[in-house]
Amino acid sequence: MMTRGRRAALWALLIVGVTAAAAFLFQRPIGRWLFARGVEQAAGRDRLAGLPDGLHVALCGTGSPLPDRRRAGSCTVVIAGKAMFVVDAGEGGARNISLMGLPNPRLRGLFLTHFHSDHIDGMGPMMLLRWTASGNESPLPVHGPEGVEAVIAGFNAAYAADNGYRTAHHGATITPPAAAGAVAMPFAMPDAPTVVHQVDGLRVTAFPVDHRPVRPAVGYRFDYEGRSVVISGDTAPSPSLEAAAKGADLLIHEALQPAMVQTLSDRLTAARRPQTGRIMHDILDYHASPAQAADSARRAGVRMLVLSHIVPPLPSRYFNAALLDGADSRFDGPIIVGEDGQYFSLPAGSRAIDWGSWF
Repeated sequence: MMTRGRRAALWALLIVGVTAAAAFLFQRPIGRWLFARGVEQAAGRDRLAGLPDGLHVALCGTGSPLPDRRRAGSCTVVIAGKAMFVVDAGEGGARNISLMGLPNPRLRGLFLTHFHSDHIDGMGPMMLLRWTASGNESPLPVHGPEGVEAVIAGFNAAYAADNGYRTAHHGATITPPAAAGAVAMPFAMPDAPTVVHQVDGLRVTAFPVDHRPVRPAVGYRFDYEGRSVVISGDTAPSPSLEAAAKGADLLIHEALQPAMVQTLSDRLTAARRPQTGRIMHDILDYHASPAQAADSARRAGVRMLVLSHIVPPLPSRYFNAALLDGADSRFDGPIIVGEDGQYFSLPAGSRAIDWGSWF
């Protein structure tokens, strides 16, 4: 005789089986319905709308030129009030901005720290997504040290044909020719912290960093409503960065783990890839280690350190301790190994730093 428990189990198995069969048989309409619901939720998503007044940072790219499936190229969003800016345009950065629910068309300007390929190779999508169906009437302003004019001229030339195709297809109302591409906003390479942009209570200060032989190379400090964020760009330990970062709430600093990169260099050389092994060895002298970034954060008196431009690529968070290699003992504040999609919120009139993920 079948017990009550066995009957219940049989009914449960039957229900699961019928549900699985229905999901398979009606896969097409169910898929369409789920897709429509997802589009409905995502299409109107706008993280800016719910942000309090203050300064906010979102990591749209924490990677490097080395292939990394978890990280896009160098890209950091800075939001002052509701005004959105980006520092550097690494490959995949514009995609991540969209995935975080931030509206690319609302981008007010881009700041370049230097002209290494991994800091500019995502510029095409960033220009395109800011332009199309946005209502913008002028191109994307791109601020950077002298030399940015040639970079922007090159991207505008490369995308000229594509821009023409899109206007011909969608019309001048949706894709107005006058708003396509970008416009260079150069400033002289500063010898000391220099204000390069000031509007609506936001002050952006550029300062020199040591990324020799790369020159010009700068970092940026953003100040708004009593809150402050500093972005290092690519740099070896730089007293100029520490001076510019004095008392900042948040320091976003690049990080290269020398022992791990040297291991990578040695293995590449042993695997008969000496050229790539040599490149790995050469990059050791113009980047900062996590420990050096922590020392700079301590000397500058910042409140939180976030590591970005992570070298080498890490398969998972389990490797964060090896990357840090004791750096957290050199700085009293929190040290975060940055990940794509993370945000840091600094509300006006507060000392709080709230953080999480928008992915």
